[in-house]
Amino acid sequence: MDTLFDGLEQIASYILNIEKRTYWAFLLSSGVIAFIVWRVQKIKHSFFHYIFNRKVWLSKSAGIDYGILILNAYIKLILLSSLAVYGLHFAYKVNYQFEVWFGQPVKLSAAQVYVFYTIALTLAKDFSFFIVHYTMHKIPILWEFHKIHHSATTLNPLTQYRIHPVELIINNVVSVFIFALITGFFDFLSDEHVNQYTLYGVGIVAFLFLSLGANLRHSHVKLKYPSFLEKIFISPYQHQIHHSNNPEHYDSNLGGKFAFWDLLFGTLIRSKDVERIEFGLGEEDKDYDTLSKNLFLSPVRNLFSRIRSKRK
Repeated sequence: MDTLFDGLEQIASYILNIEKRTYWAFLLSSGVIAFIVWRVQKIKHSFFHYIFNRKVWLSKSAGIDYGILILNAYIKLILLSSLAVYGLHFAYKVNYQFEVWFGQPVKLSAAQVYVFYTIALTLAKDFSFFIVHYTMHKIPILWEFHKIHHSATTLNPLTQYRIHPVELIINNVVSVFIFALITGFFDFLSDEHVNQYTLYGVGIVAFLFLSLGANLRHSHVKLKYPSFLEKIFISPYQHQIHHSNNPEHYDSNLGGKFAFWDLLFGTLIRSKDVERIEFGLGEEDKDYDTLSKNLFLSPVRNLFSRIRSKRK
């Protein structure tokens, strides 16, 4: 029963915890931005119908989103709850190892740590997200798990959490590793100035990102940025292009916050280059139209098919 209620608390945290992308205030700010888009684009339907379209929120695809979110909440609780503790232990090891290698360097001031740590962790986490995302698309075995995210035929903010448990574990392990590596390095440079105060800098960056419409990335609201800006930041519509069922768009716009990784790797598509999109996997949609197919049947079947084809 404790596990059951802890899981329900974890599920509620998606709306009530400010550290979550779908925190109610971030959803509200996204709604305000969506209203501006609705007015500027002169959408024919009422704003309420535009935002709360039943075909989006009550679709079979959305139902799968909700089911996977609940399942992953319990997986996080059971398998990943202690990961942060290991991350802090690893950060200490990183700090210690740098001291063994280099002794005591010139120490940074608290203000310098605040600025450089914020920049370093923000860039490192976003680049690691890009690399993991890139490999999910390029390595066939990983693509079979990542397909679950792309099988959504309608997008809503909770589609953010529509990921296979295998991908969930990979993402969390990489995120904690990057956090520990950067934190340990700045502990080494700063006489232990990396503390809760320092982390506020990273929190401010995340707060701005989430407040400025991040939830519209998984939605039908076509928020585009000026073309030059889409070489720096991934706009919501650019991420929607990433979810297009056109195979030419599958491996595009892989960045989290920043677009310059895609520009560097040749995977960037700007909004001006794509007029219309449909979401999903195209002809494969029927293989991912239930919760069990997404979590078990299709990934396992496709993996075995790949293994058999390699043996022949």
